[in-house]
Amino acid sequence: MRDVLDLEAFPLDSPKSEAYQSLVARCRSEMAGGGLFNLDGFLKPEVAQAEAQALTPLMDRSSYLHKRRHNIYFKKDLEGVSPEHPALAEFETSNNTLCSDQLLGSVVEAIYNWKPLQHFLAEVMDKPALYPMDDALAAFNVMRYQEGQALNWHFDRSEFTVTLLLQAPEKGGEFEYRTELRSIDDPNYDGVARLLAGDDPQMQRMNVVPGTLNVFRGVNTPHRVTPVVGDRARMIAVLTYYERPGARFTAAEQLGFYGRTA
Repeated sequence: MRDVLDLEAFPLDSPKSEAYQSLVARCRSEMAGGGLFNLDGFLKPEVAQAEAQALTPLMDRSSYLHKRRHNIYFKKDLEGVSPEHPALAEFETSNNTLCSDQLLGSVVEAIYNWKPLQHFLAEVMDKPALYPMDDALAAFNVMRYQEGQALNWHFDRSEFTVTLLLQAPEKGGEFEYRTELRSIDDPNYDGVARLLAGDDPQMQRMNVVPGTLNVFRGVNTPHRVTPVVGDRARMIAVLTYYERPGARFTAAEQLGFYGRTA
């Protein structure tokens, strides 16, 4: 993996080293303070760009166009909330997706299955262990956003999300988020409505460079990717791990996200 990852800066293969323990402590602190951390250049930038270029013909030929209107909850209605409430405003998400079974032999697959990364993420997130999904479609994906395409506002279903940026667009494609807008005890529908209306001063924006590993806690932190502008697409890998082995999407979930079942 040394030809692919910058293991001098991020020594995930040396878990007993002082540098590794310092990295874990830094990432834990950033996750606790802001709900995310970045490892800029974790994937060597030249490798990231080469992977994006290598996957582009397959993306053009065989990817699934995921396009739908939805609200921030991905639910048609919420108990006790009027259908006219502005927190339920709808918008469009659109991207092209390659599934795990289309990425066999790729750099993305090798990184996803690399045990030291799984151990590192578990340690940072204070989990006994993290496991790859047993899902031929959903375990790891690559998503492309071309001009005008966007991932709109949503809350994640999983506790945290791991992404690896392969290619950045010329303009747009910015990651926007609002830390801990809701909680288990307070859904804060009025706060959600203010965010969707552009009236939340605590909304933050982040631009990452190709090769960045980002770990983000999005279950109570709404987030989106703004529309891409220009000819160069935004291309990003999404790596999904669970605390238990054997996790997989239902057939209905596979059909909704990928247009087919495994």
